[in-house]
Amino acid sequence: MSRKRIYTIGAKELRTKCRPIAKFDARLSLILRDMADTMYEANGVGLAASQVGILRRLVVIDVGEGLIELVNPEIIASEGEAGMVEGCLSVPGRRGFVTRSEKLTLRAQDKTGKFFELPAEGLLARAIQHEIDHLDGVLYVDRMEYEVFEEDEEEDEAREITPADEARPRRGARSQAV
Repeated sequence: MSRKRIYTIGAKELRTKCRPIAKFDARLSLILRDMADTMYEANGVGLAASQVGILRRLVVIDVGEGLIELVNPEIIASEGEAGMVEGCLSVPGRRGFVTRSEKLTLRAQDKTGKFFELPAEGLLARAIQHEIDHLDGVLYVDRMEYEVFEEDEEEDEAREITPADEARPRRGARSQAV
């Protein structure tokens, strides 16, 4: 196991568009393994290569259904919208409300170069979009509608939330330009 350092907001690597992978070899497999080890050790559900300083189109995701390795991922179809609070290993201590596609179809390659398509919805669809944003130099804070603070989340846990509440910024939340 080789845990990598996770770059945080302000690092130029996080704002750089990653290049596609062209060589599928043992080194690629090692990089993906190290990325997965890093993600699991940091208690994340996804990690893009740029978050560990590798400017290539690589992503690892595990939303509780097993590890998914994505090489050169691209979204080829999407539908619907859903809003949810997101966080990021590269933006420690912050969370924000982000609207993303509810369902999508992904096209990617595995570590041997074989192409595959993957339908995704819910948390998996959100994680895929979040990590592909990283590959394009975009952070969730660029898309966030408003920041969510710890006291807001505690308040939400104390009362039932209705759909109308979800559409309304919470007390103490700051509006963010997207």
